[in-house]
Amino acid sequence: MRIDILTLFPEAVDAFLGESMIGRGRKDGLLDIRCHNIRDYCTDRYRRTDDYPYGGGQGMIMLCEPLARCLEDIKGGEEVHTLLMSPRGKTFTQSKAVELLERQRFAIVCGHYEGIDQRFIDTCIDEEISLGDFVLTGGEIAAITVADAVGRMVPGVLAENASFEDESHFAGVLEYPQYTRPEVWRDIRVPEVLMSGHHENIRKWRRKQSLEITRALRPDMFEKLELTKEDKKLLEV
Repeated sequence: MRIDILTLFPEAVDAFLGESMIGRGRKDGLLDIRCHNIRDYCTDRYRRTDDYPYGGGQGMIMLCEPLARCLEDIKGGEEVHTLLMSPRGKTFTQSKAVELLERQRFAIVCGHYEGIDQRFIDTCIDEEISLGDFVLTGGEIAAITVADAVGRMVPGVLAENASFEDESHFAGVLEYPQYTRPEVWRDIRVPEVLMSGHHENIRKWRRKQSLEITRALRPDMFEKLELTKEDKKLLEV
């Protein structure tokens, strides 16, 4: 899996993605994440990446040419699916993360300032993605989020696939409650079923918990579920 990130702050992005499981995945050669400095592709002595907007308005707009030169160099003549982190894009989801994983390679452009010249977007961007209905100062945090969400699903990055396949959103439901030692903490006990060693009862308990939590906290997700006969029976108990 290769992910190229175009940014004005490559050191910051690279530092975060060099830690924890993603960092280990990179060191082990499972993940190839490359952070590219857009300023390296400027042609003027000041390495300027932005200018005032035509028509007036506040803030600065990122220039087409440095972005295009950077992206063209990364692609090397190949077709590479390119994302732009943007508040007007479609909301990023677990299913989108899985879709990107299947591509095996993609690039992420991090915007900054008040936006990017629309001509670059129209010419070079395949898809705009947002983390939600809010605005950040730049696309770096969003790009890190996407790279992390996709990268952790690459085989071998986590100890086993079950580490992410049982998590919230992957199967359309929220994750069940988790517990660890001690067995009793401030007079609150771990649910008895988890101490039983009965794997089938534990599986059913966890599924019931996931369904109930999803129904209570994310009714929009729950409505989209295709409940099995077992699911319906668990919810009746």
